[in-house]
Amino acid sequence: MNNLQRIIWLASFPKSGNTWMRSFLAHYLLPPGEAPDINNLRKFTTGDVRQDFFDAATGGKFQAHNVEEWLKVRPRALELIAASKPDHHFVKTHCQAIKYLDQDLIPPQVTAAAIYIIRNPFDLAPSFARHQNCDIDTAITRMMDPEMIMGTPAGIYEALGSWNGHVMSWTRAPGLSRHIVRYEDMLAKPGKTFNELLSKFLRLKVDKPRLARAIKATSFASMQKQERELGFAERPAGMQNFFAKGQSGVWREDLTPEQVGRIREAFLPTIEEWYPEMLRETEAFAAQGDPA
Repeated sequence: MNNLQRIIWLASFPKSGNTWMRSFLAHYLLPPGEAPDINNLRKFTTGDVRQDFFDAATGGKFQAHNVEEWLKVRPRALELIAASKPDHHFVKTHCQAIKYLDQDLIPPQVTAAAIYIIRNPFDLAPSFARHQNCDIDTAITRMMDPEMIMGTPAGIYEALGSWNGHVMSWTRAPGLSRHIVRYEDMLAKPGKTFNELLSKFLRLKVDKPRLARAIKATSFASMQKQERELGFAERPAGMQNFFAKGQSGVWREDLTPEQVGRIREAFLPTIEEWYPEMLRETEAFAAQGDPA
């Protein structure tokens, strides 16, 4: 390829199934026995917070002291990431697909397409709380924050914004070739969901036995087992288990009616668009928290 439009973004809000998607693609696309374990996924995919690419972009040890310094180097780092492989390849991101301080976080000149993984905010909230090492109310507040940002000690940032802003930025990004996958569909009907991704979006002829093996190898139980035996390098400090529950419907056990009501109110239009069934499921539960 002569241009740098090689990146297929694997995009999501944190704790929405990005690691699962990366692992599945590795197990399906790589030869049998060559798929990396959860701690070596960088052999198959890249991430936009990779220190080595930011070091290469600056010609030394990269260290930003503010967002502006990060943004100054990010375009060059992404160009190096795009050029690191001769054809299309997958790159993980948690950033929104927006202009941030007048700069494209997902530049068209390095972008070929995107796979966007979305998870319902009711199940996401307790998982995000574990990820952030905070209580659930604080996690919900952060999910509502349009200025929400995370970063590495070196100042390589991830501009998340709010959950609904994140979803809208990727699902409505103009001119972006995208495939949207719901985490809940990956759980409930993995065969159909991953088959559609491979055949309809990546335009690959699906090998059904290979698909079945990849799904089995990357089940939530399999990844939990790997974390128990090997640890997980991407697990944030203070987080006991990265692969904690991974189920759908855990909000019924983990959230209070008041918390469910906060999420419904904050994200109503986006829930209506992507999870209309959850408005029905959560309505009576949230009403238990309403004052008499």
